[in-house]
Amino acid sequence: MQRSGEAQRPTSSGDAHQTATEALPPRRVIDLVPIFIGDARSLLEPLAGWLESVFGLPVHPRTPWFDPESVFDPNRSQYNSTLLLAELLNDPHVAAPKILGVTSVDLFIPVLTYVFGEAQLDGRAAVVSTHRLRSEAYGLPPDEHELVERLIKEATHELGHTYGLIHCRDATCVMRASTYVEDIDIKSARFCPACWTAMAPRLAP
Repeated sequence: MQRSGEAQRPTSSGDAHQTATEALPPRRVIDLVPIFIGDARSLLEPLAGWLESVFGLPVHPRTPWFDPESVFDPNRSQYNSTLLLAELLNDPHVAAPKILGVTSVDLFIPVLTYVFGEAQLDGRAAVVSTHRLRSEAYGLPPDEHELVERLIKEATHELGHTYGLIHCRDATCVMRASTYVEDIDIKSARFCPACWTAMAPRLAP
């Protein structure tokens, strides 16, 4: 999910150019901030490796510098993702180019029942939740491989928004909007040629 102007299968032919990385100056990083991640911490390593290969930036884990409970809405028993974005942006110490929060709690915005994630369009911050990416949420047995794939897709999607990309009509593009978890499963973890072409110049050091 994208927000404008506010704290808002990894294999495919022709995608080799997305996996090349180069030496980058210090602090050109993606800060990866686990928030109430619990037993999902094991997902962070494969996620970080994927993001480094696609965006060409080292991923730097950081502990939260704020109290995540401050964005909890007791009336909905969910966490407000827009307020969580604002907390991620309010970093008094380091201004990393991109910040990705990863949480296991259920996220929402006031006009929707839930969101898989949210991002600041053409900005710095994004957040994704594993809460509704787990097969257990739909009465199915746990599947960690499936969970990793879904998390990779949603994290890539939300970070794509931070590079100015909007939702894509290509059914296989990672920037395709996802209302239901089945939508995530259908699309790939890759950017389509049009989205990659639009974003690639902004990845240059």
